[in-house]
Amino acid sequence: MMAHPSFVLFGTAAILGLLPRPARPFAFVGGALAALALVAALPDATGVLWTREVAGYPVELLRVDPLSRLFALIFAVITVIGAVFALHLRRAGEPAAVLGYAGGAIGVTLAGDWFAAFLFWELMTATSVFVVWSGPGARAGQAGFRYLLVHLAGGALLLSGILLHLAGGGSAAFPDWAATWQAGWSVPAALMLAGVAVNAAIPPLHAWLTDAYPEASVTGTVFLSAFTTKTAVYLLLRAFPGSDLLLWAGVVMALYGVVYAVLENDIRRLLAYHIISQVGYMVAAAGMGTDLSLNGAAAHAFCHILYKALLLMGAGAVLAATGRSRLTELGGIASRMPAVTGLYMIGAFSISGFPLFNGFISKSVIVSAAADGGWPAAELLLTLASVGTFLHTGLKLPWFTFFGPNRGVRPAALPWNMTAAMGLAAALCVSLGVYPDWLYARLPFPGFEYHPYSVDHVVRTVQLLLGTGVAFWWLLPKLAGEPTVSLDTDALYRRLVPALTGSAVQRAAATGRALAAASTQLALWLAQRGDLGLHRNRDPYRAGVGLTVMFALASLIAIAVSVWLH
Repeated sequence: MMAHPSFVLFGTAAILGLLPRPARPFAFVGGALAALALVAALPDATGVLWTREVAGYPVELLRVDPLSRLFALIFAVITVIGAVFALHLRRAGEPAAVLGYAGGAIGVTLAGDWFAAFLFWELMTATSVFVVWSGPGARAGQAGFRYLLVHLAGGALLLSGILLHLAGGGSAAFPDWAATWQAGWSVPAALMLAGVAVNAAIPPLHAWLTDAYPEASVTGTVFLSAFTTKTAVYLLLRAFPGSDLLLWAGVVMALYGVVYAVLENDIRRLLAYHIISQVGYMVAAAGMGTDLSLNGAAAHAFCHILYKALLLMGAGAVLAATGRSRLTELGGIASRMPAVTGLYMIGAFSISGFPLFNGFISKSVIVSAAADGGWPAAELLLTLASVGTFLHTGLKLPWFTFFGPNRGVRPAALPWNMTAAMGLAAALCVSLGVYPDWLYARLPFPGFEYHPYSVDHVVRTVQLLLGTGVAFWWLLPKLAGEPTVSLDTDALYRRLVPALTGSAVQRAAATGRALAAASTQLALWLAQRGDLGLHRNRDPYRAGVGLTVMFALASLIAIAVSVWLH
């Protein structure tokens, strides 16, 4: 029996803090490489490799098929790249957390049933919150607590649905669930979908992402961008394909994220909003439910993890070198950070769908699936979202960060490994764009045939990009960042939860005071009526304590007599 890739990562995370400090970077990258090797060695044939019985249910901890293999592969690849980017870290806490987080994500993709998926799902929550807390300052701690509360609620929804499904006689295995889902909606299915929707960051359940990710460390954000939302996409493709609800939710996501990204001033928050937009394409594709759209979602998830990691590594490098993350405080640093600027632009071209970059060979599959499936409105809106992507991530962010007005920023030198990791991600973005057949051959659903480099597709894409570029120069004065914070749906629970908590605490305190006063009056009344060994000049609080002890002893004696008699 082969080793489980997730358990290799868990084991490495467990021993990391016990190793001497000079050995930790080697163990960090070594554990990630070992997991990648194990994923690459997974058999081509579909089958269950690890099964354990829990409470009478067989739990499939390792089941392989084309969909799980593809997601496990990209998760393992980005774990290696992220480990190289974080190689300079000296403390063991964050590397251990990210390895556990990566192990949970790979575990979800290789789970063969809902029980196993939920186990790894919750491990992701437990470890990813420590990734958020590894960020600097008090804001990371506050955002981490909010992140934890949201994901615990999502996990509770998912578990409730699973248990109700099993109580109704259903099977936990994914192949059996497919038949259940196709039969129609049910309360368990709705609860499970809601739980997955939280991790997918479907509005209005999305604000945890843009709240927490920008507060994490520059290294931790790379891992956060890769795992949580993509494991949710994986489960949507696995368990809920063909839902019209997901189709239009995904379209809303794509536009919602773009609008907020255009308005955003903080570079990492801008990119966090665009995670929502890009995941929207995948959610919409899952809702379409055709083989073309499902393959497009899988391909886009693969490509997105690479170019989004590259973009966030670039933004993180700027923050690490300058200490600044707002567009209104940056500018004119391209000549001082040429490698970071050039590598970031590869990520920007990729996410914008330029020919010869990986976004071009994946996003267009989803748009084509909308056209072929008879959803012209979805096709138009997803194309419009593509325009917004190039506008803010490909033009606005790099212009005001790297080129724009020189504000006298003097970047510090960066560790070599950060630039090396960006180079690895950039090389993969270009390689997939130049040679898409490698990825297409590994897509999970049958009958895939797509030719991205047709003359019509290339010409339409170039026209769209050129038109967006002209619009950017025309609107440039209005696109300059504002030193403000955009309000989102997290404003609701940021204000509501403290208010409710404060109200509950005040009411509990008032109730406690009322009970204390009542008990004091009762003690005085009893002392006046029957004395009970108490005197009127005694402290009434001591009287209450004496009565409590007397009743407790009487209860214990009664229990002891009852046990002895039986």
